[in-house]
Amino acid sequence: MGYSMEFDGDYGSFFRAGLDRLKDEGNYRFFANLERRSDAFPNARRHTEHGPQDVLVWCSNDYLGMGQDQRVRQAMIDAIDQQGAGAGGTRNISGTNHLHGALERRLAALHQKDAALLFTSGYVANLTALSTLASKLPGCIIYSDELNHNSMIEGMRQSRADKRIFRHNDPAHLDELMAADDPARPKLVAFESVYSMDGDISPIAEILDVCEKHNALSFLDEVHAVGMYGEHGAGVAERDGVMDRVDIVQGTMGKAFGVIGGYIAANADLVDFVRSFGNAFIFTTALPPAIAAGALKSIEILYDAQDMRARHQERAATLKARLTEKGIPFLPSVCHIVPVLVGDAEKCKAASDMLLEKFAIYVQPINYPTVPRGTERLRLTPTPLHDDASMDRLIDALDHVWDELGLQRCPAGDTDSKMLYAAQ
Repeated sequence: MGYSMEFDGDYGSFFRAGLDRLKDEGNYRFFANLERRSDAFPNARRHTEHGPQDVLVWCSNDYLGMGQDQRVRQAMIDAIDQQGAGAGGTRNISGTNHLHGALERRLAALHQKDAALLFTSGYVANLTALSTLASKLPGCIIYSDELNHNSMIEGMRQSRADKRIFRHNDPAHLDELMAADDPARPKLVAFESVYSMDGDISPIAEILDVCEKHNALSFLDEVHAVGMYGEHGAGVAERDGVMDRVDIVQGTMGKAFGVIGGYIAANADLVDFVRSFGNAFIFTTALPPAIAAGALKSIEILYDAQDMRARHQERAATLKARLTEKGIPFLPSVCHIVPVLVGDAEKCKAASDMLLEKFAIYVQPINYPTVPRGTERLRLTPTPLHDDASMDRLIDALDHVWDELGLQRCPAGDTDSKMLYAAQ
């Protein structure tokens, strides 16, 4: 967090002071106590000290509502009935289930790779794969996009490999950095397809050109894209026709696929290498069989769900158009994520609170350190299940909140002012 607080021997006061500082800055995280409701997504029930409240959720990472899909739920129920609740151990000791193998094969086929490997989360997949590969490759240099997710940063840090940071989505800068290093040293380039806080998409083909020029492994995080982009939902690399050029794809089952867990997909030897040397894989209890069953069913459903993907993109485009009409500033997202700019931590929290308490709309504020100070935002994630009435309700509420808090607007219809924070 960057804190440099003195310790006077009192542990309790040290912890309280750190928390008080977060609260004073408006960066303390409050969690809404939600109860998801089967067949009611994107609606949920919020539990408060005053009793339950029905709320409309506009910030879920269950991007397609598959976590509520009856077919996915039934697959998980059947697996529990047949096999019980847990996996029973690590993958190495009694915990490898035939459903794990089936899911790994399905994921490998989805990404057109030789093999795949499951992890308990996308975070663990990134951390384990990057730390294992970069620590074992002698003299490895990692090249990291400056906006990479914390899970990637932690994996690189734990590898203790040399690291270079290239400017966000800037292949020319990456090329410049790589050209300055010893061409004989192993190199690994880590980047994402969809960046979830700004809603932009990386120039994958151009970055791969640089990787191939310098004989570097490419590691592409597709967690905010799998299920939603490409002919079969394999991600932006599939959409762009470059999936075969990516060395390592990392993804998750916890977003568009609606359950939990992460994975990598690559050639068989690389995957086996991570399986054999990755401590966070070796020493972690395996995913429950029911999770694997649910993920398998979700991937099967989404494989040919182009209509759902088209509806998802239409909902995002419609939301952006409606925000533009009201002059409510948002970052120039080119994907399904719509970051509405507030630019102040306290006002961002106040906007979120007002939406929840006055309008029963839940949108979590995104503040520092998740995003830089001065770029605080409300991160909206429209889904195919947000109908026109849900959108009307959100837009009317945001319009009221912007007036009530005196938040800055763009001129109505002005699409050149969405990077408003750059002028603040």
